[in-house]
Amino acid sequence: MLGRRQILSGLGTMALAAMMPRALWAASIKPDEASALLVIDVQNCFLPGGSLAVKDGEQVVPVINRLAQVFSNVVLTQDWHTGGHISFASTHSGKKPFETIELAYGKQVLWPDHCVQGTDGAALSKDLSIPHAGLVIRKGFRKDVDSYSAFTEADGKTTTGLAAYLKARDIRNVFLAGLATDFCVAWSAIDARKAGFETYVIEDACRGIDAQGSLAKAWADMTAAGVKRIQSNEISA
Repeated sequence: MLGRRQILSGLGTMALAAMMPRALWAASIKPDEASALLVIDVQNCFLPGGSLAVKDGEQVVPVINRLAQVFSNVVLTQDWHTGGHISFASTHSGKKPFETIELAYGKQVLWPDHCVQGTDGAALSKDLSIPHAGLVIRKGFRKDVDSYSAFTEADGKTTTGLAAYLKARDIRNVFLAGLATDFCVAWSAIDARKAGFETYVIEDACRGIDAQGSLAKAWADMTAAGVKRIQSNEISA
């Protein structure tokens, strides 16, 4: 039987662990060849000065650059819209950015014009340093349907081919970073789970728009889908 002193010592250790920051006691995650980092939409339009700038969006870039060094498999995504895209408020007479409308595939938030094909706004941040990225996948290039997710367009059925690409490379675990947490990152993470991948969102490597509570809802939806919420310092080389 355990003595009184051993029991008290064990309880003290448990209490100390409960008070410690998660990153100090949680087992670190070491990406392997079955892991991929998905860097979502780190583009000029979503950075300071862009037409749809995400607050503090530029802060994700150095975090992502550090993370990318420990992943041998990296995929970048780009929003790549046509002019007059159906998701632009300017396409719909009398509508303003951030209003919503009903389209054939469901509710659509209307955005300022952004990430138009071939423009500087659509370009990836010049400060990203991921020369070994194996794929840049473009989404939202069909004029009549939006595409937040890196896997499936907003109609819920048109795929980008990303899941097949990752499975062909025997990827089982995907880690997401980028912009914005509550839209393209969240939709991508949930679709990654639907496609059967173990899925992690690296919270401090993302930033959100948080329009009318969208950030809290996105985290709740991701948690319900089985997405794991982690910090960058939980990932080790």
